[in-house]
Amino acid sequence: MHGLILAGGEGSRLAADGVAEPKAAVRVAGQSQIRRLLATCDALGCETVTCMVRDVFPDVVADLEASRDAWGDRLRVISCHTPSSLHTLADGLREVPRGTVFCSMVDTVMPERDWAHVWRECDRRLGEGADAVLVVTPFVDDETPLWVERGADGSAVRVGGPAVEPPCVTGGVYAFSQSARDAALRAQRQGGTRMRFFLADLVRGGARVATVEVARIVDLDHKRDIEAADALLAAEAT
Repeated sequence: MHGLILAGGEGSRLAADGVAEPKAAVRVAGQSQIRRLLATCDALGCETVTCMVRDVFPDVVADLEASRDAWGDRLRVISCHTPSSLHTLADGLREVPRGTVFCSMVDTVMPERDWAHVWRECDRRLGEGADAVLVVTPFVDDETPLWVERGADGSAVRVGGPAVEPPCVTGGVYAFSQSARDAALRAQRQGGTRMRFFLADLVRGGARVATVEVARIVDLDHKRDIEAADALLAAEAT
């Protein structure tokens, strides 16, 4: 699988909390978040990694370029100024070589053991014929969570809409087959704007969307989330 890291947002909620750095530059457990995700992709075995970085954050691009010696042509850093999450995804998918894609939002924090579990399961589910895989969690800490209703086999039967019980929300990590990649490009060309609407339409359209659950995922949306992420990773280290 190829890796894709989406860091095209402005990080307005972090800024409102007084955090000067963009999400990609926030230090979690002593390391910038973008470097942490890049190291994760390397450890998992991504064949290549493409990083979509908003063009108003040149320091983030420089941070990534510092890894060029280790990655060589396997790393692509693309500056973007996209109007929506779906545009960032679509533009990123156009840059990634053909094949399956393991995609993460830049603000996603999980322990290493969960990343390894998610990677194995995404690879397995795509190999079994799933069009896409959503990483989900019962841990809900978001103003606008994206709820996922699942069938008896664990596949997604609804994305978005009202809350579900037991709780199940997306965690900012996805795996896409080539067919799902093509669907994302079509959705963007047809005027789609938000990634969550694309995922909902993917399920409604009959695509086979599997899920992989982990206990907790931290999204770096607020200042308090940085402390939560540090605590989550520290707990793994003990």
